[in-house]
Amino acid sequence: MKIGVYGGTFNPIHLGHVTAARCAVEMLKLDRLYLIPDGRPPHKNLDDNSPLPEDRMEMVRLAAESMGLGDVVRVSDLEMKRKGKSYTVDTIQAVREKYPKDEIYLLMGTDMFLTFQAWKDPDKIAKLCRLCAFGRSETDTESLFAVQRAYLHKTFGAKVTTIALPNLVEISSTALRRRLADLSDRDAPKYLVPAVYGYILRHNLYGTHADLKRLPLELLRPAALSHLSGSRIPHVLGTEETAAALAKRWGADEEEARRAALLHDCTKKLRREEHLALCRMYGIETDPYEAAEAKLLHAKTGAAVARAVYGVSDQVHDAILWHTTGKADMTLLEKIIYLADYIEPTRDFCDLTQLRKLAMEDLDRALLLGLTMAVDDLSRKGMVLHPNSVAARDYLKGRLP
Repeated sequence: MKIGVYGGTFNPIHLGHVTAARCAVEMLKLDRLYLIPDGRPPHKNLDDNSPLPEDRMEMVRLAAESMGLGDVVRVSDLEMKRKGKSYTVDTIQAVREKYPKDEIYLLMGTDMFLTFQAWKDPDKIAKLCRLCAFGRSETDTESLFAVQRAYLHKTFGAKVTTIALPNLVEISSTALRRRLADLSDRDAPKYLVPAVYGYILRHNLYGTHADLKRLPLELLRPAALSHLSGSRIPHVLGTEETAAALAKRWGADEEEARRAALLHDCTKKLRREEHLALCRMYGIETDPYEAAEAKLLHAKTGAAVARAVYGVSDQVHDAILWHTTGKADMTLLEKIIYLADYIEPTRDFCDLTQLRKLAMEDLDRALLLGLTMAVDDLSRKGMVLHPNSVAARDYLKGRLP
């Protein structure tokens, strides 16, 4: 296998790191790439206001998921767990012990590459792996890279690959940290994966101090995405746009529809035990169906988190609460969120052509069709069927001609 190792303080990880990592995977044809946040970097001191190690790890995980490369990209806490300073030579030695016969590339930026000879045990590193350096473009860096490649090969026997990245995002993490504290700086978030920025807002990192209960939509969106697994983000964004279109068509509040859609799956990735812990925290009562199935619990816990953390209205809370099972006599917003969740563009579990068309023509008939399809599908698969879904279907059946 070809294995890449990309370490750094990642304080925070930004699009420059993400672009470089993705290009390395593609251009080196890596089978695996490890992103490894520093524990205690030897070349710099983390200030007292820096995020906790687990926060930096989570931001790197969110960024890794955003690449859409699946299991190829992995986040390692190898250096976080190590006592003392994090030296690259120790990390590469550990990776080499795990993969004794594989080809290992140590990835680094221009500054690190040009000072490699000053690292601890550069000769040992050069024997354990290949070096791969990122430059902005060949015209800007090749003259420097050529001299350094020759020097490192002659001095340490290093095997060096350099990659030119013409579209490399250039911003220092230091400058970015300063800018993030100013929430009126609309450009600073553009240097971050949205879910990473949302995580920063949720945890008040880098002096952001956002009022989560009064977030405008442009800040609620990344905050909501930071709750999700990377694979679920397209679904939630698709649900948001579908809910907005349905709200506009049927006269509902578009902003409320967007808020409900963005937060409807905010606890979806939690384990059953975590859902039950939230139920205890918020005093949520569960029935036997919900206690046995996390998929049903996430609507209740998600609604509770949306209200407690983000201060949503009762209407948004209830739309999230009923988006999975539905119920008899649903409000307009509840109908919209139920259908938007079902028919958003990334859904492909069955042919939704008719349902998508009907949703713009007759909302109640579309809701009845969606509920009927859901009930029939769950029944066929022998999965948990909540009585509220049957009640919602039968309620509409009795009222539509």
